[in-house]
Amino acid sequence: MGLFDFLKTAGSSVLKKKTATAASKNKSAIATKERQEGLLEGIIEGAGLNVKNVDIEIENDIVKIWGEAATDADRERAILILGNMDGVGTVDDRISVVESAPEVSVAPQSQMYEVQPGDSLSKIAKNFYGDPMKFQAIFEANQPMLKDPNLIYVGQKLRIPTL
Repeated sequence: MGLFDFLKTAGSSVLKKKTATAASKNKSAIATKERQEGLLEGIIEGAGLNVKNVDIEIENDIVKIWGEAATDADRERAILILGNMDGVGTVDDRISVVESAPEVSVAPQSQMYEVQPGDSLSKIAKNFYGDPMKFQAIFEANQPMLKDPNLIYVGQKLRIPTL
């Protein structure tokens, strides 16, 4: 649990599109905010993550998320999906993790990494694992947020799993 900072001006533009649509229909700011919160809840629920009882609240560029995740990996993916939305500067994580099995290893499950100019998943894999061919592990750890291993952008935050 905690605050995670993201690049506010990068990522999926779904929130901006909904704001523009609502403005064109003369919807109130409250109705627009509620629509955006419902949209984000739907994105998390539709992402195939094992996160239950999702509740999202938006305050300016801060997205607060509550819920119960089956694993840390599901929690981290939910945070990354929200944080990599254009207009989101911070994700306030209030998700509890209810793991069914105790952790065997004391090593962290993953790290967060911000994509830099010139990065590719292969280059990131080489830096973290010493082998560029292990890019698939990073790609899989960031699905469903990533649809194509060649489509990452500067400022995007990625989950780097421990192998």
